[in-house]
Amino acid sequence: MEALIEQLSEYELERGKPMPTLNHAYVQTNLLAELKLRYRKTHTVLSELNITMPERPDTVPDIAIYPKLQIDFFNDITSMTEMPLTIIEIVSPSQSDAEIIAKFKRYFAAGIGSCWLVMPSFQAVSVYSAFGKYRFFSENETLTDSNTGIQLALADIFS
Repeated sequence: MEALIEQLSEYELERGKPMPTLNHAYVQTNLLAELKLRYRKTHTVLSELNITMPERPDTVPDIAIYPKLQIDFFNDITSMTEMPLTIIEIVSPSQSDAEIIAKFKRYFAAGIGSCWLVMPSFQAVSVYSAFGKYRFFSENETLTDSNTGIQLALADIFS
């Protein structure tokens, strides 16, 4: 029996993460829109931002939430050294549990206060407040992140 070796796309090789799917893109767009609409005065919500981690390699989460930042359009930043308050990862069908666990372990070790694991297939979100400690939100519940005070209705994310 021949072993099947999965080839990584250029996207996956360059970014170190799976290629987004339609569901991934849809949910990410909804999260960005809802977070921007509700929290633009208190938080800066950024997608696909390179973050310099204390130990290499750097990371590019789906969404990073910072306290409100002053944006200087004349002096851009290619990689943030300040850790965000929260990181949001939208799980892709090809990602393993071990991969997500390793990411979250790194994030908490770096001082990130909360991590959201968004599961489009289940229309659910787990909000981690520490490594291994999380609250699961599904269906018509309102997600609550005690680290940031953010609250979002899941119906607005998955509808």
